[in-house]
This record gives sequence, structure tokens and C-alpha cells, in this order.
Amino acid sequence: MDPQAFIRLSIGSLGLRIPGPALNAAKSGIHAVPSPCSCEIRLRGFPVQTSSVPLVSSPEATPDSHSIASSFYLEESDLKALLAPGCFYAPHACLEIVVFTGRKGSHCGVGIKRQQIGTFKLEVGPEWGEKKPVILFHGWIGIGKNKQESGKPGAELHLRVKLDPDPRYVFQFEDVATSSPQIVQLQGTIKQPIFSCKFSRDRVSQVDPLSTYWSGSSDSSEQETERRERKGWKVKIHDLSGSAVAAAFITTPFVPSTGCDWVARSNPGAWLIVRPDACRPESWQPWGKLEAWRERGIRDSICCRFHLLSEGQDGGELLMSEIFINAEKGGEFFIDTDRQVRAAATTPIPSPQSSGDFAALAPAVGGFVMSCRVQGEGKSSKPLVQLAIRHITCVEDAAIFMALAAAVDLSIEACRPFRRKFRRGNCHSL
Repeated sequence: MDPQAFIRLSIGSLGLRIPGPALNAAKSGIHAVPSPCSCEIRLRGFPVQTSSVPLVSSPEATPDSHSIASSFYLEESDLKALLAPGCFYAPHACLEIVVFTGRKGSHCGVGIKRQQIGTFKLEVGPEWGEKKPVILFHGWIGIGKNKQESGKPGAELHLRVKLDPDPRYVFQFEDVATSSPQIVQLQGTIKQPIFSCKFSRDRVSQVDPLSTYWSGSSDSSEQETERRERKGWKVKIHDLSGSAVAAAFITTPFVPSTGCDWVARSNPGAWLIVRPDACRPESWQPWGKLEAWRERGIRDSICCRFHLLSEGQDGGELLMSEIFINAEKGGEFFIDTDRQVRAAATTPIPSPQSSGDFAALAPAVGGFVMSCRVQGEGKSSKPLVQLAIRHITCVEDAAIFMALAAAVDLSIEACRPFRRKFRRGNCHSL
């Protein structure tokens, strides 16, 4: 399998140092300097990212050089766009970091106005396209507005900007998952078949190894199942020889919560992601669990929460991702330790390195692991999957992520409202 070239631009080791006179002047005015401050990180063609910037009070102190505040992932087309000449007022693209006092928000309904401290700019140059590790900047730099106006020392920003190659394998389902499509690897305009996907809604037979993990009784009627619950969905991923190398199947049915016609957070549906057990032929080993439910709002969203499962009888669960996907338009499910930490998830997302025995995520050093882009409900979705090559040691490692991607995609449909009649007002926040 040949990977596609991607570049990871990381910004970290942030710290803000304000000299005594400037700090005292700020404190004596209307706008006191809060801690931490915040910044907006901008790169042409990408959404603006935000991060906190801690104040550094000691002249000798230096922020952690390994901390990451923001990351951008650039593919070939992104690099070409950034390196291309811009318009007359912005001839060159640049990385721009604007530092403010405080964070954008409101208090008691009154908007809080941020005060800009200064700006750091780094022009995009030819070294961005060389596809090798390079530190673009590391250290302190003056950004205060008075650094040139009066000659007095102003605010200083500490940061580390680095480029790293981050090659990925890119796969796509050639049709919707329910049509049992082929899965191809994309390399430019070339499509190479790698896997096939087999979907079924049937109950698992007693001779199927997956029946060990199946929930629910076998004597229930299937005729009315889809009207009141969605269960019995199963996806198997086969390699080119026809051998099953990964699978995903529903273990907790997707059912409407009491008084509602949708799957609520209080009772999510769940998938078990499994792979062949190397020690026991024709057996499967649990690898991960995907839970999904519907969040109601002005724009409904589907929440997908993924845990890695530890091996052994007393194995635990390791939260790797919890992503909200627009129910109508679709979106991206991803496992990325940097982005998860910046999103301030309720449970911190640890590095996949702590996953221990899971070969498909080890060795790992954090950062991007995988992404899966899917369409919204009722649309023809052909999931596009990207995998960081450092987590893929063999074809079977890639297959397990294909099973996870299929489960994410099918969860969009599994969480559709059941359109069941219910009394208004019976279902509140669950």
C-alpha cells in the first residue's frame, strides 16, 4: 500500500511574557491582564483555531517544549495553494497568531471585549514543501504594540512552530455500506481494490463465531423489529483472498427512549468492533466499542463515542474519541489526540501509546490516528477514510479501521428518528 503525502504543522510551547512596566500599566488601566490570555491561530484556507496562552512571570521560565496548542494537516493541494501567489494586498500566505487578553464571550448578557496584545506572523516558504521535519521557529519574540513605537520592551510570545511529514493511507467505500461495496485505496487518480465489505441485517446463526458476543433472544419476531428498534446489523471486512479480517456488529440495539422517537444519550446504541483472534482460529477478539445517539437541537447531531477495549477478563475501556456529526449534512469522525485535547472533552483523551497490546495503535506518539468523512442521514454516503501510516503495520490493521468507519456511517442511519407517535412534553433532556 502506497501512502499519500501529508504535512503536519504544529504550534506549541505557547507562553506570554509581559515586562513589569507594561504589566503594571495594563493593570492600572481599564483592561487588566487576565491569565491565561488567548490567541487565534490563522492559516489561509483553514478554519481559525483558538488556544489559551499562559502568562510566564519568571524571566528564566520557559514553556513546555512538547506541548501542542494547535495542528494543521496539509495535503499536496493545500501546499500548492499556500505557496501560490496571492492577491495584491496579501501576496504571500502566512501563519498568523493574534494574542488577546481574555477570551471571547459574554457575562450576564453583556459582551466582553477582548484587547489585542500583538501579532506573530510567519510567511509560508519553499521549505514547507520539502516534506522533511523542520523547526520554523522556536523561542521568544516581541509582539507588543509598543515594541517599535517607543523603544520600550513590550509583550513577548514564546512558541514553537514545526513541520513534520505525516503520510497517510486513504481509502474510500465505492458505495453505501449497506450495498456491500468494495473498498479501494486512493493514490492520486488510481484506485486499487484492497477490501470488500459485507453487510447483513440477519440474525447471527449459532455457527457464526460472532454469536458469542451477540445480544438479544433468538425467538423474537423480525417483522416489526425496524419499527421499534434497529438491531442485527453486521459488517464484515474481507481481504482480497476472501478471508474475514475485521467486523463490526450491533450489540446494544438502537431504540427510542421512553416517550421519544429517537435514540437518546441515556440509552445509546452500541457496536462491537472485532478482529480475528490469532490464538484461536475462527474466533474473534474484541478491539473497540462505538456508542452512538442523537442530540436534539436547532440542528440535530449524531454523537459517536469510541473506546478501545483492553485485553483480558478484567480489561478496561480507553476513551479515544467523542465527536458530534451534523445529522443532516454529515461530517467527520476522527481520532486525534491533539484535536481532542483542544476540544476540552469531559474526559481527557490519552495518547494511543497507553493502549498497550493493541498493535493497530502502537507504537504511537499522539496526534492524528484516523478520520472518516460521512454524509448526513438519507444521503448516499461513501465513507472516505484516512489513516496515519505509523499506526498501520499490516493490511489487517487497516481493516479494523474500515470496520469502525462502516459502524460510524451506519450509526447515522441507525439514529434516525423512528417517527413513532408520542405525547408531547413527555421527553425532556435525557
